[in-house]
Parts: sequence; C-alpha cells; structure tokens
Amino acid sequence: MSERAAGQPKSRFPYVIGAGGLLLLFSISVAISVGAVSVPLHTVWSILINQVAPGTMEQDWSKGREAIVWDIRFPRALLACLVGAGLAVVGGSLQAVTRNPLADPHLLGISSGAAFGAILALMHTGMFLGLITVPLFAFGGALAATLLVLAVSQFASATSADRLILAGVAVSFIVMSLANVLIFLGDPRATHTVVFWMLGGLGLAQWCHLAFPFAVLVLCGAYIWANAGKLNAMTVGDETAATLGIPVARFRLIIFVVGALVTGVMVAFSGMIGFVGLMVPHIVRLLVGGDYCRVIPASALFGAIYLLWSDIFARTIMAPEDMPIGIVTGLIGGMFFVWLLRRRAR
Repeated sequence: MSERAAGQPKSRFPYVIGAGGLLLLFSISVAISVGAVSVPLHTVWSILINQVAPGTMEQDWSKGREAIVWDIRFPRALLACLVGAGLAVVGGSLQAVTRNPLADPHLLGISSGAAFGAILALMHTGMFLGLITVPLFAFGGALAATLLVLAVSQFASATSADRLILAGVAVSFIVMSLANVLIFLGDPRATHTVVFWMLGGLGLAQWCHLAFPFAVLVLCGAYIWANAGKLNAMTVGDETAATLGIPVARFRLIIFVVGALVTGVMVAFSGMIGFVGLMVPHIVRLLVGGDYCRVIPASALFGAIYLLWSDIFARTIMAPEDMPIGIVTGLIGGMFFVWLLRRRAR
C-alpha cells in the first residue's frame, strides 16, 4: 500500500506537466488579451502567428492592436514567465539545502541585496556598462547579501535551519535600510521611478531585455535540475548527504551563489517580487511529491503561471492604473506564510 502511495506522485507527474503546459498557454493568451484595450483571443493568436510566419494569417486588425500585442503585452507575459519560473526554482532549491520550508529569496535577504545593487546602478553609478549594468550590480548585491547571511549565521552560531531564516530577515532589514539611504541621497527626480520599481512591476519589459533572464534561467535552472539527486539527499540531513559523498558545505554555497545570480537578474528587470519562491514549491510538492527531479521543472512551470495571473490581477483590479505586482504577491504570500506557520505548528 505504501509503495503504491509513494508511486502515485510519479505516475501523476506527466499529467500535471501536461495540464500545466496547457494552462500556461491559456494564461499567456489571457495576459495578452486583457488590459485597457481588450484584444480578442483569436486576434491575439492571429497576430502572434503572423509575426512568426508573415503572411500566414489574413490581416484584419489595426497596426495599433498589433503593436499592443507584439511590442508591449507579449514581452511582458514572457518576462512574467521567466521571473516566476526563476524565483520558484530558487525557492525550491533553497528549501532543500537549508532543510527549511520557509526559505525564500525574499526572506533570506537575497532580493534585498539585489535591490540594493540595482538602486546603486540606477541612481548613482549610471549605465556605464550598458544594458548589463543593472543586472550585474543586482547580482553583486544579491551575492554580497548571501555571503553576509552566511557570515551572520556563523557569527551568531545560527546554523540551524530556523535560525538561518532569522539571520536572513535581519540582513534583509539592514540591506534595505542601506538601499533607502541610497534613495535619500540620490536625485529626487528619479525617486518615484525607483520606488515604483522596488514594489515590483513588469511594465518596462522589452524584447531586448528578455535575453538576460532567459539565458540565466536556462543555465542555472539546468544546473539545479542536474543536481536534483543532491538536493534530495540534502533534505534528509547533512550527515546522510556527506555519507553519499556530497561536499555539503561547498554544494550549499554553490546553490546560494546560483540562487543569488538568478534572483539578481530577475529583480533587475522586475523589481522586488516576494513570496513566489516560498509558495510555489509547496504547492508543487503536493502535486508531484518531494523528488526534486520533478519538483524543479514543475516549480518553474507553475511559478510562471502564478506570476502571469498575479500580473493579470494587478493590471485589471484598478484599471487603467497598473498596480505594482509586488503588492499582489505580497498580500497572497503573506497569507500563505501565516497558513504555513499554522500548518507547521499542528
């Protein structure tokens, strides 16, 4: 009986991925369709097909609608997919190496460090390296915050999983205070833009911006997925992982660095979007089980779907105003966090 129960998530995995793939396509269609100017779904797909294969579809739409679909909403939907997938994968991997279901890039201070680096680039150093300046500074800030969390946990002897989260929260407050100092000392004319960016948003998505998060997600996601077996061993305990020949401390540090890279790049293009990495892996584990060979790809898929619908809600709840998506994910994630604490207490 127990063997059959253990096999159920694995047998369910192809169906979950198939249903998730269809839901993702539908979610992208809706994300492109809704907005201040509504575009019918059949028109959306006609425009997309015509852009990929010119002349395939008979053009019965205006140039304005084509620009809305192809130049504005489609890149925004793709950026939502990339950011949601990246944050969910990072959250799942952090929960494995810390053995803490509450681990999340936002709670561990990684997002705050990325925000600090991005603000430094946007308000003080300027784009002296071109388009890569903000992602590079965001990664540097995320990596510095990660190393600071590890240093604080060692200094305070907070090596347990729960205490590591507390160290991350403390570092997050410190780094965000320093980021606020940068905002205070910066050009007041740029403050509104930076504050809106800190609340999270996908409105600045452009085709030229998508290459960076796509490349980082593919490379880092592939690395994490390739090491899913090690993540499974880490969830059991450091001693068990060490007996299997895994260099525990080095592997944990590598996952932290990889997570900092993904988080830094995603935050650079979307602002601070919290709790995606906390929520999605939990929901995925209920669907496909705890094997990280399944958790990682499923987290990427459902992270993309979750952030797409969060963006749809943010754009429509106060239309034509564009609510920062970080507000939506913060509200949902905060309630989920409380529920998770209650569930753990039971």
